[in-house]
Amino acid sequence: MKPTFLIFTLFMLVMTGCKRDNDNPPAPVGLADKVLTSNLTLPWEILWGPDNQIWVTERGGRISRVNPSTGAITSLHTIGDIAAKGEGGLLGMALHPDFNSTPQVFVAYNYNDGGNYREKIVRYNYSNGALSGGTTILENIRGSNNHNGCRLAFGPDKKLYITTGDAEDLALPQNAGSLNGKVLRIETDGSIPADNPTSGSAVWSMGHRNAQGLVWHNNILYSSEHGPNNDDEVNIIQKGRNYGWPTVHGFCNLANEQTFCTANNVVEPLQAWTPTIAVCGLDYYNSDRIPQWKNSLLMATLKGSTLYQLELSAAGTAINNTHTFIANKYGRLRDVCISPEGKVYVCTSNGSNDKIVEIDKTESE
Repeated sequence: MKPTFLIFTLFMLVMTGCKRDNDNPPAPVGLADKVLTSNLTLPWEILWGPDNQIWVTERGGRISRVNPSTGAITSLHTIGDIAAKGEGGLLGMALHPDFNSTPQVFVAYNYNDGGNYREKIVRYNYSNGALSGGTTILENIRGSNNHNGCRLAFGPDKKLYITTGDAEDLALPQNAGSLNGKVLRIETDGSIPADNPTSGSAVWSMGHRNAQGLVWHNNILYSSEHGPNNDDEVNIIQKGRNYGWPTVHGFCNLANEQTFCTANNVVEPLQAWTPTIAVCGLDYYNSDRIPQWKNSLLMATLKGSTLYQLELSAAGTAINNTHTFIANKYGRLRDVCISPEGKVYVCTSNGSNDKIVEIDKTESE
């Protein structure tokens, strides 16, 4: 009996030790930040490319790549018919989800159509370090000095999702016939998917003010949206749903809002901020490199000049905790991207000598 008892005891000790290790999350690591590159002008989008470079759009019309090892900037293309004014210009960018076999780049930008300020989605082909083609797949979206959106993101379904602003016209977000104040969903050739909420319409959701963050994780689409002087929001975007603007600001907590929410199937945000912090680019973090950031949304803010960590619930349907980093150190922060190894990059939006900043665990970790 003694050998059997000894084996059983050792087994229980091993199992208890394993359980204790699994129950205790890894200890937080120290974080350090440094400027990777400078001399950018109002970068809007930064994303990690399949070539292990950081792809960048600047509002004036330049698309570039930044070497994350050296900070060297290499221009890919400058768009000629950009009309950059106010907050408009070259905005969101997304790479085809099968980029290695279908090397296509999708961008959103403002342009002039006669006397009208408009926004469109254009698809380029990438080859040998350059972009060519310039095929318009969606156009004639209302533009304005402010509230143009516009983020792009491919979903797990390989459809292109697009945020559009209300173009400073409060009648547009609740107008199902308008492309403004919406999240749109289209095919890579600009055609309308057959399973969109309304046949023949690119509209996926409505009632948005000015969403400038968009990211997928585990079949959940998250967006960040600017409020007026109150109620910046982070939302989960659902097919065919209404998000309330301009009647509803943040949660359905006022009498007129509750009536509208009930009548229009309104989705409330995961979180809202008053006073506003000017929420902007989003990305999802799940790397072991910075364990305290696992299963979190990372969000850049303009007025807040801060990177926010939004710690998600296990299901991803609630924000459990919020933490901040590099507050007021680099100025306005427009977007965030994450490398495959778990380093984090943010870009500033100060108007001159804008930067990309790298955030990583400290070297001693």
